[in-house]
Amino acid sequence: TCLSKGGGFYFPPCHMLSVCGFQILVDCPLDLSALTIFSPVPVDSFAMQDEGNCLQLADRSLDSEYVNRNRLKVEKPINAKDLIHAEPWFKTVRNLHLWSVSSIDIVLITSWMGMLGLPFLTRMKEFSAKIYVTEATARIAHLMMKDLLSMHMEFREFYGWMDSGFPEWMRWTQLEMLPLAISEIVLGQDWTNLGGFMPLYSAVDVKDCMQKVQSLKYGEEACYNGTIIMKAFSSGLEIGASNWIIAAPEAKLSCMSNSAFKSSHAMSFDYQTLQGTEILVCSNTLPEDAQDDNHSLALMADDSMKSSCHGDCLEKFMESLINANKSTEEMEKLSYVCSCAADSVKAGGSVLIPMGQLGLTLQLLEQISSSLEAISLEVPIYIISSIAEELLAFTNIIPEWLCQHRQDKLYSGEPLFAHVELLKQKRLHLFPALHSPELILRLGPVVHLLQRWQNDPNSLIVLENGVDADLALLPFKPITIKVLQCSFVSAMKFQTFKPMLNMLQPKYVLRTALLPQQFPDDLRWETFCPENPFTCRYYSENETVPIPSLNSTELEITTGLASQLHCKSLKQESMNIARLKGELIVEHGKHRLDSSVEPVQNSNPKPLLRWGLIDLKRLLALLKEMGISGSLRVSPESHEFCIADVNEPSKALIELQGNKTIVSTADEKLALLISDAIDCIADSI
Repeated sequence: TCLSKGGGFYFPPCHMLSVCGFQILVDCPLDLSALTIFSPVPVDSFAMQDEGNCLQLADRSLDSEYVNRNRLKVEKPINAKDLIHAEPWFKTVRNLHLWSVSSIDIVLITSWMGMLGLPFLTRMKEFSAKIYVTEATARIAHLMMKDLLSMHMEFREFYGWMDSGFPEWMRWTQLEMLPLAISEIVLGQDWTNLGGFMPLYSAVDVKDCMQKVQSLKYGEEACYNGTIIMKAFSSGLEIGASNWIIAAPEAKLSCMSNSAFKSSHAMSFDYQTLQGTEILVCSNTLPEDAQDDNHSLALMADDSMKSSCHGDCLEKFMESLINANKSTEEMEKLSYVCSCAADSVKAGGSVLIPMGQLGLTLQLLEQISSSLEAISLEVPIYIISSIAEELLAFTNIIPEWLCQHRQDKLYSGEPLFAHVELLKQKRLHLFPALHSPELILRLGPVVHLLQRWQNDPNSLIVLENGVDADLALLPFKPITIKVLQCSFVSAMKFQTFKPMLNMLQPKYVLRTALLPQQFPDDLRWETFCPENPFTCRYYSENETVPIPSLNSTELEITTGLASQLHCKSLKQESMNIARLKGELIVEHGKHRLDSSVEPVQNSNPKPLLRWGLIDLKRLLALLKEMGISGSLRVSPESHEFCIADVNEPSKALIELQGNKTIVSTADEKLALLISDAIDCIADSI
């Protein structure tokens, strides 16, 4: 079941899988893009508060102007006053709230972005699921949660602590006055999103969440209830990010998150682990990937490779995909950002880069410092974050989570990343906040940097694609600062994904449905590789897709025990059957009978179960041979309801109904004789 299709790097998809009767939640993210509807701390805060109070009074007086606007929803240009001036609430996955927390057995996390919403679940008393995540992701997610709490505290310092219950802005009279662009974020197009907004968790909630996490290395097995085996493998997207392999008796299933074949910082995408996957649930291709016409990525295997590519052939083909997907596009974009930053600094301006991608931040530090050095500019670089020091220190001790290029640096005695040397040379400075005693700039939170530079045409702000720049910069308008919005590669191209599937040959490929206008006709799943034996299936949000069991469950039994079984040939089926009494052991995904189990000693035990249709004429003939006489009569109410009367040696009644046979008699000895006769003509065990 797809609970959320997500939206870009910071809001990964969220799924609920039902495997062998266990409920598995894959990722629990937050939609941080919704924070743009809340106003940051304004410079003229008190004036804004007064104007806000006037607006609230006007809202309560239902004059004709308010009614007309409410009915017609006449849109006008949004300004800063239209934003919500209150402590932010955070947008969780709304459909997740439709599920009982107690029904979740396992939580799998693919990246630190998919873990930010987890404390909302773990703080509930009903939550008892096992949480599995890689060691690197757990550490980074913990730091990011702490940073989120630190930034949120800045809002509380201005707006004050919120009372329990719904805030004023969530009242319907206030919601109905919101502009359409903001209303769609708060309520959604169907006005159902409001239930997903929640006040941020506390530091105690984060600590409790991390104590419930079981961290794993890449390739390390985790077995749940002796039935399901789970392993994480690198996705190449971010340090510690992973794809999950779930091995169950019914099938081998893979959850493929956003993945990148080649990374300049994280360990590369481990595609080899996907071989042998029967069900592939993928969320790795983004809508914009389908629009890319880069022919170097449109690699297709010929018919011979599709049908018989194994071993070295598969390795060579996948290597060609990796070479075609080297992160040249990403590096070109980074170089362009660095050149724009250097131009702004050279012109006497400053550069502000709000960034949450750890790997991208590390690469930007390397390239920006090189760009400044190339033009002989000595300009200080600041990282201002409550977790900056901890985060950079952590990246120095995790070589096993990095790409081969970074690991080679370790073996040659070089630092893993350039920030180590930049700190030594005092070209890079780390500060937990702008109001740190060591920092000259005492301007409050980061938003005030933009307030200071917003009218400097030589300055530059760099935003990631996916951020609504108009809404994000709304409180600071009019602005003359240059704005550069850039999309960085965060997943493999769809044209690369197609030939990879041709080689892996899963039986089922499942993917969330994209809007028709986002997906070209020639790449629709209906026409996607029609000659291949695997089935491709769309599914939408909150839709449950059933997949048939692909494997029959095997039972291990010792040779000695098997030799003691007394099999019986069924009369109406071409099979043999035997009875056992013992303990069934399910361990590490395998079923077996314990070696101490003893078979039934009696070579001719009394049947415990009988099935099949009874031929009454044949039964009466057999009873006659046993000295029991009777006659057959058909019930006048139904031809399907037959009755046999037994007269000698005593009275008995045999009723044959559609799905059962009833023998009624006061003579216990006669009842046993009739039962034995039924056993002779019916299948039993």
